[in-house]
Amino acid sequence: MISTNNPIGIFDSGIGGLTLAKAIHEKFPKESIIYFGDTAHLPYGDKSEAAIQAYSIKITDLLLQMGCKVIVIACNSASSASYELLKEYVGNKAFVINVIDPMVQFVATQLPDKKIGLIGTKRTVQSAIYQKKITEIKKDGVIHALATPLLAPMIEEGFYNSQISHEIIWNYLSDNTLNSIDVLILACTHYPLIKNEISEFYQNKVTVLDSTQIIVHELERYLKTNHLLSNSLAPELSFLVSDYTESFEASTQIFFNKKVNLKWHPLWN
Repeated sequence: MISTNNPIGIFDSGIGGLTLAKAIHEKFPKESIIYFGDTAHLPYGDKSEAAIQAYSIKITDLLLQMGCKVIVIACNSASSASYELLKEYVGNKAFVINVIDPMVQFVATQLPDKKIGLIGTKRTVQSAIYQKKITEIKKDGVIHALATPLLAPMIEEGFYNSQISHEIIWNYLSDNTLNSIDVLILACTHYPLIKNEISEFYQNKVTVLDSTQIIVHELERYLKTNHLLSNSLAPELSFLVSDYTESFEASTQIFFNKKVNLKWHPLWN
């Protein structure tokens, strides 16, 4: 049975989902959080759908064993490949949130007359999942999507707010696919780490959207509706990785401004 003080589980291929984990922690400081970074298999953006589904099932199974009341797929590639499968697998044991549906709903209803651009991994862009979903809500909705495969590994290696990231970002955003857009969706949870650089390219003339606050709002709605907000006086933050990396530990400590206890948990023994 789901309890109010059960943890919220969050997973991504690496550090990208930490942007969402931090936002959730700030909004719900009494909630315990378990974060799983699948660092052994990052980035998900160049993996097959079958591989991403296998990783996602393994991670979700672990989070269920640890009693998570909500599982947040903090990765666009995994949301595209695995969301429907995970919903069926989890059943009523927990609530599953992906990072795509809330963003599509927001764009389709709140920005109906804007020209929408999108950048993401190869997997997310090739799946055309945003285009399919926006068309379900708004038949004439169009997403101008560009794959930007170097950005996630660049960020994982710590190359952001640097000359290297500046040049790569400028090169991608100059592509004709994104000409004259009004709004740009950051369809990868790594990308909020370079949001300022992207806004600088557009000189703040384009609205740059990441899913962080939209997902937090969706999570809040679910927790309140189902009376599952935690009242714990001693919430815990737990961080698991499938392969230990110093950069992940350092990034986590920067995000949460404290020393973290990073645990290694291989998906396959």
